[in-house]
Amino acid sequence: QIFAGKSIVVTGTLKRYGRQEIEALIEERGGKAASSVSKKTAFVVAGEKAGSKLTKAQELGIQVLTEEEFEELLRQTES
Repeated sequence: QIFAGKSIVVTGTLKRYGRQEIEALIEERGGKAASSVSKKTAFVVAGEKAGSKLTKAQELGIQVLTEEEFEELLRQTES
């Protein structure tokens, strides 16, 4: 599981997913959907109008994924 044991934060408005839906996808694949960014955050999925969580992730050097990049990771876990 690609997300196993990883803390992932979702921020901003996503086009294809509701917040609960994307958090369920993360948890189904072994990850933890976190509500705040910290040094332990593996990566952030950022949609439109991502605010302070995106800024904090960038300050901490945490990888930021677009919704499309996140979907590509999902496809990798399914194949």
